[in-house]
Amino acid sequence: MKLRFLGKNSTVGDCPTLYATDRDTYLVQGWKIFANDLLMRLDIPDGQTAVEVPTELFEFLKEDGLVASEFRRLEDPIMILTPAGTYVVQGLEVTDPEALSQMEIPDYETVVEVPKATITALLEEPRGVDLQRQAQPAL
Repeated sequence: MKLRFLGKNSTVGDCPTLYATDRDTYLVQGWKIFANDLLMRLDIPDGQTAVEVPTELFEFLKEDGLVASEFRRLEDPIMILTPAGTYVVQGLEVTDPEALSQMEIPDYETVVEVPKATITALLEEPRGVDLQRQAQPAL
């Protein structure tokens, strides 16, 4: 799998990153999720995982020719908007050695692959009822 770097949200110790692939998909590198309240809300099938990334990471979609405005709805693969202003993104866990060799991934991060078409659909106006799932702040 060949990757094209789109952008990175870099601060000290943090490096969520967005890549386009030669398979018409995006790779989303983000923080592993350890919070039980988030994990309990996700139904993650075998072979998939979820990462948490800043919402601003998707502004780099413009580097792939997309209008990088706000997502119009939350559904697969962007599952939850957290109170901290991050997205939980679910997708196939990346295990491809060629792809992984092109990235620097700290122990507290992992990478998911999501189809470009599903990301593009989330930028469009919703049809019918829009059921956005948001994580509730801890009490």
